Amino acid sequence: MEENTSSSLTPADTIRELTEKIQHERPLINLVNKELSKVIVGQDKMLERLLIALLANGHILLEGVPGLAKTLAIKTLSDVIGGDFSRIQFTPDLLPADVTGTQIYNQKTQEFSVTKGPIFANFILADEINRAPAKVQSALLEAMQERQVTIGDETFTLPKPFLVLATQNPIEQEGTYPLPEAQVDRFMLKVTLDYPNPEEEMLILRNNVRSQGLEKASAIISPEDVIRLRTLVRDVYLDEKIEKYIIDIVFATRDPKKYDLGNLAPLISFGASPRASINLALAGKANAFLQGRAYVIPDDIRNIAADVIQHRLGLTYEAEAEGVNARDIVDKVLARVEVP
Repeated sequence: MEENTSSSLTPADTIRELTEKIQHERPLINLVNKELSKVIVGQDKMLERLLIALLANGHILLEGVPGLAKTLAIKTLSDVIGGDFSRIQFTPDLLPADVTGTQIYNQKTQEFSVTKGPIFANFILADEINRAPAKVQSALLEAMQERQVTIGDETFTLPKPFLVLATQNPIEQEGTYPLPEAQVDRFMLKVTLDYPNPEEEMLILRNNVRSQGLEKASAIISPEDVIRLRTLVRDVYLDEKIEKYIIDIVFATRDPKKYDLGNLAPLISFGASPRASINLALAGKANAFLQGRAYVIPDDIRNIAADVIQHRLGLTYEAEAEGVNARDIVDKVLARVEVP
């Protein structure tokens, strides 16, 4: 009887095999990065976070002033993958049916038929999501969490891959509605965008005013390739020490005093949810994958921690009065929690 060798593999053997598979995919990832960078200049962090969200099967919330290539980034990603792209402009008069779709009555047949909304695409740009009231924002909840949409008494599965990139204006701008906690918690990452530097902006200027116009991205991979890469990302090794490190970071936001961070207690009204732990682990695996590793190290977690946790923290009035934001709190937690 033939011996089952797969069951006798050690963790080191498994990591070695997975490393070979990841290295085999490196040229493809490099091509994707090169193609994205042809169109998007000066937003390397945003592109990295987009790929992390894509590979970890998460959604991403971008905050920044208009004109920082948020729309262009998600459209370019869609072009590179050859997926369907849909843009939804959130406005105060938008209705939930404008997002998910609705039932239409046919007088001839005396039956209702379903008209699917723009949510039925691989890549959704929810532009200025905080300009629409909570009822419309909540129309995205089922789609983002369950990857399905219910219209009337019918439930429809969304295409794979499915990624929502939402943009929001800084909340102090007029005509905006704060996102409900349940909505914000569905986003794996929240990324705050900065302006490009002078050299990057010069390149942006030249790319946009040349006679042949802005470059177009070519399809490099397929949706099926994304599904395959996601399987590899899930297999990236997460040691128990790294798991404990993740738990310590998240619990330090809930019980700061236990981690010798008592000075943060008056600044936090509620800590990060269990989704923070899950997404920190998944995003850490995706970050390791992009670095060509088959195992997660503490730097993977530290690199992504602020973007995973900052939108999951509730801040008190005292924090606002002192000018302390959620990212400051995460930085203090990372500085205190012991690194394995």
